Amino acid sequence: QLQFVESGGGLVQPGGSLRLSCTASGFASDYYAIGWFRQTPGKEREGVSCISSRNESSYYLDSVKGRFTISRDDAKNTVYLQMNSLKPEDTAIYFCAAAGYVCYEGDWQYDYWGQGTQVTVSS
Repeated sequence: QLQFVESGGGLVQPGGSLRLSCTASGFASDYYAIGWFRQTPGKEREGVSCISSRNESSYYLDSVKGRFTISRDDAKNTVYLQMNSLKPEDTAIYFCAAAGYVCYEGDWQYDYWGQGTQVTVSS
């Protein structure tokens, strides 16, 4: 039974910060690249950030560069997404997902998905 669980979402004011966590069980996360995706009703799912195995490379959506930081702690089977200077347009359900070793542009390459955590940015 493989599980991939996100946590850390919630309601925050514009300019605030949240840290999302993605924890894997049933498999070792150090084998995988871990990506963060987000989805809002009426919009296509988009890749937000990704970090490869061994921290060799990372990817950020242009609109979040300088505000979001991805990191991983393989001893805890956990990947984090630190989100600073949040904007209302960041409101979405955020999902983490795993692909083999390297990051991929398309979400179809990711084999394991979490259930999502809601992030709402509003005053």
